[in-house]
This record gives sequence, structure tokens and C-alpha cells, in this order.
Amino acid sequence: MTTTTSARTAAPFGRSLCAMITPFTAEGALDLDGAQGLAERLVSQGCDGLVLSGTTGESPTTTDAEKSALVWAVREAVGGRASIVAGVGTADTRHTVELALEAEKAGADGLLVVTPYYSRPPQDAVEAHFREIADASGLPLALYDIPGRTGTRIEPDTMIRLAEHPRIVAVKDCAYDLLGTQKVLARTELAYYAGCDEHVLALYASGASGYVSTVSNVTPRHFRAILDAFDAGDTAGAAHLQQRAVLLVESMMSSGLPGTVTAKALLGALGLPAGPVRPPLRPADRGTVDGLLAVYEELVSAR
Repeated sequence: MTTTTSARTAAPFGRSLCAMITPFTAEGALDLDGAQGLAERLVSQGCDGLVLSGTTGESPTTTDAEKSALVWAVREAVGGRASIVAGVGTADTRHTVELALEAEKAGADGLLVVTPYYSRPPQDAVEAHFREIADASGLPLALYDIPGRTGTRIEPDTMIRLAEHPRIVAVKDCAYDLLGTQKVLARTELAYYAGCDEHVLALYASGASGYVSTVSNVTPRHFRAILDAFDAGDTAGAAHLQQRAVLLVESMMSSGLPGTVTAKALLGALGLPAGPVRPPLRPADRGTVDGLLAVYEELVSAR
């Protein structure tokens, strides 16, 4: 899918991607029926791609078998109506390759690979890690740059070199470095996706291809509308929509709780598939849930 802006790189996985939570049963088991129901809702309300087993999907606490089963189930639910991007990144290159191959077998359309975390490899090792994974599978790969969690940046010059690989096609950008992002956009054909909900419009206006949003678990139509308004030439309308979302983004993503916790809390309060979070995460308390609901209802009721 391409956009109407000539300077924009084609979006290999669509424009409006949701970093989908992984629903669990009350007992904490994988809830595949719930995952299918949530995926169907997200696609029907404007998501043209779903990222499974990312940070929001609690990938650190789901098993390899659960990750594969999730891709199978969601593919069955949405068919070809949306792309499925499987989060396969780990701190271990060999394990990441194994997950990539399993995701390909399960029906994923692409891979999201985070920088190896904790060990803090130098840039040449980061580059070699991504190249080995891209070589191992036939699927296109999105680099996930989130140094605040991994401890290691994918430096712009490393991105530029990696863009030469035919299967490295995109970036989920959570680096909070607009200058670095613009440098890579200017020198490569990598499709950039805003990974921070507050940056959706700012990066899109700079030439990004779309977003991967946690908040879209609960408001998929709203974030899709930001892109639609901008593409239609209504930049003021797009800005208004982005600004209207600020309180919900802040409540869900900057409240001191992980977005996984707040997204599941709000989905559960709305009667949608979610279930508990797995330890070491802990559920939101009643006061937090009530506050999230109030902000959500203010957003969806506003004209």
C-alpha cells in the first residue's frame, strides 16, 4: 500500500499497525479465541496490520510454541485482510533465527526484530545480528530501534548500511531522535513506522510510512483517522486528532505503568479480550482503571 505523498516510501505492511496485546484466560493461559476476536475487531476498525508478540504482546513471558500458535490463530481470523508481523527478537541471535523460521511457517508476512538487549553489542555486532536473521528467512524484516529498553541504539549509519539488504525493509522507530530518523529517511528506502503514539503525526509528516501503535488496541479508528486526514490534505484536522489523543496516550504510555498493563486494563474494562498480564508485570489497580476509562470515554465522545 502506498500513500498519496510522493516523498513517502511505500508501506510494506500497511500504514496503520496495532501492536496487539496477547489475550490470556483468567488462569493465565493463552486465549486463542480471544486473540482471534480482538484481531477481527482491530482489522474491522481500521488496522491494516497487526504486530504480534512485540513488547505489548508480552513476548518476554510467552513461549516459542505460544508465539507460533498466536500467528496461526490470527492468520485464520483475518485471512488476507491485514498483514501479520511477528515479533521474534531476542538477545540471542540463534534463538531469534529459530523464531523467525517458525513465524514464517505459521503464516506471518513479516518479522519485527528488536536490537539484542542487555548484552549491549557494538554496532558491527548489531549489524551482523540483523543480517544473519534477514538471511535466514524469506520474510521481510523490520528493525525495532528502542534503546530505552534494549540499552543499545541502532545508529543511523548502521541503519543506512542495513538498508542495502533486500529483506530489511522497515524500522519501528522508538529512538526519540528526529534528526537521526530524517537522516535515514533521506538516504534509504526504509519504511519508517512511528513506534511512539505521540509521534504518529510528526513522523508521518516527515515521510514515515505509518505507525505501530499500542493505544490502537482500544482506539484503532482514531489513529487511522489521523493518517487519513493528513493524506486528504487536511493537516489542521490531522493535528486536531493527534492533539485530542494526547490525554489517552499520556494515561496509557506515560503513567508509570507499561503500555501492556494499561491496554489490557482498559480492554478488560470495555469487555474486550485481554485477561491478566503475566508476572513480573502486575495488573492496574481500580483507581487506574477508572481513570483510563474516563479519559477513553472523553476521547470517543468528542466530536
